[in-house]
Amino acid sequence: MKSFYCLLVLSVTLFLCNETCAAEPAVKTLLLLGQKPDGHAAGSHEYMPGQRILQHLLGDVPGWKIEIVQADGEWPQGPELLAKADAVVLFVSEGGRWVVEDPRRYDAFAKLAARGGGISGLHWGVGVKDPKKIAPFVQLLGACHGGADRKFRVIEGSIQVPDSKHPVVRGVVSTKLRDEYYFALKREPKASEALVPLITVSIDGVDEMIGWAWQRPDGGRSFGFTGLHFHKAWEKSAYRRLVAQGVLWTMGQEIPAAGVDVAIPAELLALPK
Repeated sequence: MKSFYCLLVLSVTLFLCNETCAAEPAVKTLLLLGQKPDGHAAGSHEYMPGQRILQHLLGDVPGWKIEIVQADGEWPQGPELLAKADAVVLFVSEGGRWVVEDPRRYDAFAKLAARGGGISGLHWGVGVKDPKKIAPFVQLLGACHGGADRKFRVIEGSIQVPDSKHPVVRGVVSTKLRDEYYFALKREPKASEALVPLITVSIDGVDEMIGWAWQRPDGGRSFGFTGLHFHKAWEKSAYRRLVAQGVLWTMGQEIPAAGVDVAIPAELLALPK
């Protein structure tokens, strides 16, 4: 009889455990992909320090694990990591080339997009020199800084918000800053209506799109921003808010009406010596 009651208690315990485990949603993963400096002058293209700032800005997102990954060289473990990810942020050197040139890596990105994953690109992470790599890359991101005729300019300009209704730009205000902006971007032809210009800057009298959001046909979301050439740009709260909220939007998170808190400790802005 004692054995019977012990078995009964064990069975009930296992049942309750299984019910509890089944009710708990799986934790999702956001990968912040960065690389070591790529030969630009110190203080520019600082990918890993930038990703550390972004990780702090995103904070603790319920149900998400946010990981910084240094993805240099061949990055053989990349496809396996991407297969387990639910969203990624590309802050790497010539992101379009880097994504497309390795068939296994591109396939992993394509599968991430197909299952509705979030994809974000920052500065040179949205770039690709080889025109043959533009088409497959913009299918993931919606737009890119691509080809031999790609345009860029270092200016002290004021970023503007043409569509204040979009959740990514909540609390983002016009800000003047010296930065290198990519413009006249190549776009995915099928994304024309769904791709929303979030941020523009005036170059030669033309309001050029430098930040965008794209609700992809596969149900996922993509966000891109061509600023952040200089690490110092992270000092601007409007930049930090735009980037943090763009990434959160790709993760399917609700953005507060006034925007997210983007306060950061000063030491995060300092570059390692």
